[in-house]
Amino acid sequence: MNTTVNTAIKDSVGQQEWKLRQDLAACYNLVAHYGWDDLIFTHISARVPGPEHHFLINPYGLMFDEITASSLVKVDLNGDKVIDTEFEINPAGFTIHSAIHEARDDAQVVLHLHTNAGVAVSAQKQGLQAISQQSLFPLTSLSYHEYEGVALREDEKARLQNDLGDTFFMILRNHGLLTCAQTVADAFLNMYILQRACEIQLLAQSGGGELTPVPSGIVEGMQAAAKQVTRNAGGALAWPGLLRKLDRLNAPYKQ
Repeated sequence: MNTTVNTAIKDSVGQQEWKLRQDLAACYNLVAHYGWDDLIFTHISARVPGPEHHFLINPYGLMFDEITASSLVKVDLNGDKVIDTEFEINPAGFTIHSAIHEARDDAQVVLHLHTNAGVAVSAQKQGLQAISQQSLFPLTSLSYHEYEGVALREDEKARLQNDLGDTFFMILRNHGLLTCAQTVADAFLNMYILQRACEIQLLAQSGGGELTPVPSGIVEGMQAAAKQVTRNAGGALAWPGLLRKLDRLNAPYKQ
């Protein structure tokens, strides 16, 4: 794969969109680095600044560690490409992401994964349980969406939007995990915490002993605690360090 910058793309989108493209490509590269990818399947999308309902999504066919700023595909809410490119998009990915972007102005970035731990917890009837500190952050803003098969039907959008409501974490039953946020950094941090909570739950359950739930009442105070821990910076506190990690790995996100 050619990993040089497509200067025609870079010159045509402006500095703000180019920065967004680099952040989104970095998120894809980080998902691959942490082993959360599922070959070329699953998606991360970001709303492009401006009055148009345009957003960026991965080029269908590229591995997540191959994705660059200039290879991302810009589409409208109908799934039509806004900038000509050789790459196509996954229609199932478009259904889920466009539904959320259409319904939520505060969901500028939507991250959806099929991690082993996430799918495993999504198949558990009780879903995510309050058994770890990590679980408490998503539990303050968590929703569920029942499995309806591969997300290709237009009529599923309304049910997905209704189930998500105003939450920022979602478990797609028998399917995987989803987070959304105002920024790429926040969406990534949300997923990092949700994924870690699922991993811990499975490890705790594998021990075979009786689990100790977090005392009731603590979950309600976790949102304020999260702001204090991150100094109200959210994902932006960790994001520069994550980009430095990618630079040490020679990840292609800037290209």
